[in-house]
Amino acid sequence: MVERTRVVAGEVTLAVKTWRTRAESPRRTVVLLPATAETADDWDVVAAALVDTRTVHAVDLRGHGGSDWPGTYSVRLLAADVAALLPRLSAEPVDLVAHSLGGLVALAATASRPELVRRLVLEDVGLLRPRTPAPPSRPPGELAFDWRVVEQVRPEVDDPDPRWRQVVATVPAPTLVIGGGASSSIPQEQVADLVGAMPDARLVTIDAGHLVHEHQPQAFIETLRGFLDGPLPHVLA
Repeated sequence: MVERTRVVAGEVTLAVKTWRTRAESPRRTVVLLPATAETADDWDVVAAALVDTRTVHAVDLRGHGGSDWPGTYSVRLLAADVAALLPRLSAEPVDLVAHSLGGLVALAATASRPELVRRLVLEDVGLLRPRTPAPPSRPPGELAFDWRVVEQVRPEVDDPDPRWRQVVATVPAPTLVIGGGASSSIPQEQVADLVGAMPDARLVTIDAGHLVHEHQPQAFIETLRGFLDGPLPHVLA
């Protein structure tokens, strides 16, 4: 069963796509966050593969799809939205899976509210480093997201807060980082740097480019399920 709802999350209302079965036994909750310009629909194949054992929610981030487009955007604001949303989706800590910008948002949300996240999975996300800005070019036609997201968030990525490394170092959740390999647009040394900066992270590389879950869905899903179903370390088990 698939349903779409809109959920109040702090300052905004976010569109959420939910997959669930009629099973009555307690089920873990997985929340999926997409990349810039993508919506909850981007996760359809992954969600369908997980719903047999979990309740799955995919989210349109602020400024995307059916969520509010308030015109003000930053990683901090998007993370605050997600942190406000998670308790509305589950009374227990969730497994949070996120791609690209969604991964940066997931990191910031988990750092601010670590009690909300059981495990964290980041798809092709690197540790931010200063880089030479490249002015983005707006695609023609009507977009399914607010172009101001790119205009306002891109400078944060080009010239990140120097405290970002300290932020990710505070994330306690066991974390799986899935790198896209040499063909990815994300420098893979930055992906490895992120793993090294986190207290409990491991790296798996799937040579698929930046869109791992799209170009190699079976490998992505198998890797994801292996991590989510495995034993938790330390006192979190």
